[in-house]
Amino acid sequence: MDTIAATMTASNRHAVFSDLLQRHRGIVFKVANTYARRAEDRDDLAQEIAAQLWHAYPRYDPARSFSTWMYRVALNVAISHVRAQSVRGRHDAVPLDEGIHDIADATASDHERDQHIRLLQDFIRRQAPLDRALLLLYLDDRPQREIAEILGIGESNVSTKIGRLKQRIRDEL
Repeated sequence: MDTIAATMTASNRHAVFSDLLQRHRGIVFKVANTYARRAEDRDDLAQEIAAQLWHAYPRYDPARSFSTWMYRVALNVAISHVRAQSVRGRHDAVPLDEGIHDIADATASDHERDQHIRLLQDFIRRQAPLDRALLLLYLDDRPQREIAEILGIGESNVSTKIGRLKQRIRDEL
């Protein structure tokens, strides 16, 4: 391991990781809120994401963006969680939290905006895990290059999938 994390003392590594996790904790909560319905499931998923981030941290390459790496780990954990839940017959997906209100038309009334958000949340909840991840990253204004890196797919694939998802949203909503 030739990463900076591998050369740190355990105490330093823990302090640096804790600081990074604290600065980017919103990513963990967004992913957990998107992939788990009940509060206790969201808490469990967020905790599992944090544990897997810590476990993978020694392999983090500081030449890359921490938030990109964090999204990749978090989404992999969440998608595995969804798959495990479906195997048990308990697919617990949830729409994005109310933090996506900025995508609704600012000129719409509060009621209309809330209705648009609920419709979008319902649409996202019904998507396959990879499409849900794609929408989460897109709504978080991540560049297509970064989305491709996080999801492990090509940039042109990201562009195509986003275009198709936008069209499905227009058709359904």
